[in-house]
Amino acid sequence: MEPIVQVATALPVASGGSFLVSPALGLMIWTLIAFAATLWVLSRVALPRIGEALERRANAIRESIDAADKQRQEADRLLQEYRERLKEAREQAEDIVARARKAAEAAEAEAVTEGRQKREELVGAARRDIEMETRRSLERIRKEVADLTVLATEKVTRKTLDSDDHRRLIDEALKEVDFSALSPVGSEESR
Repeated sequence: MEPIVQVATALPVASGGSFLVSPALGLMIWTLIAFAATLWVLSRVALPRIGEALERRANAIRESIDAADKQRQEADRLLQEYRERLKEAREQAEDIVARARKAAEAAEAEAVTEGRQKREELVGAARRDIEMETRRSLERIRKEVADLTVLATEKVTRKTLDSDDHRRLIDEALKEVDFSALSPVGSEESR
């Protein structure tokens, strides 16, 4: 059998029907008194404690919500601060890169300029050395040509020449030889 049927069969049957359907007046009064007493005891003992517990729980929830709101605001503030610092760091990095690029370009330009100046100095020094060496060589050649001319003249004429004759013969020989082809500066050197 099912439990509901068992319960229904176990209940005593009143003479006029079920006592739950038609209760007696005394039973109602005692039920109301018991209910009121229970309600009064509950309101004096249990309900304040339940109210306090509910109030504590509501306060705890309210505090948790406030704390979460404060933490969210703090997190938002920190996020904004982080974004600003990140933006500043990016700007500083871009500035550093720009300055480094400018410094590199300036250093490169300076190195190129110094290189050109050094090259020009070296080329100028080499030209001066070449010109000096050419002059020395031309002087040596002139002296040798003069010595050879004097020697050849002495051998041809079979006599010794005095210094005036030497000078005259050297000048004539030098005028006949074209030294301009040997000199990088042209005929001005040989005159």
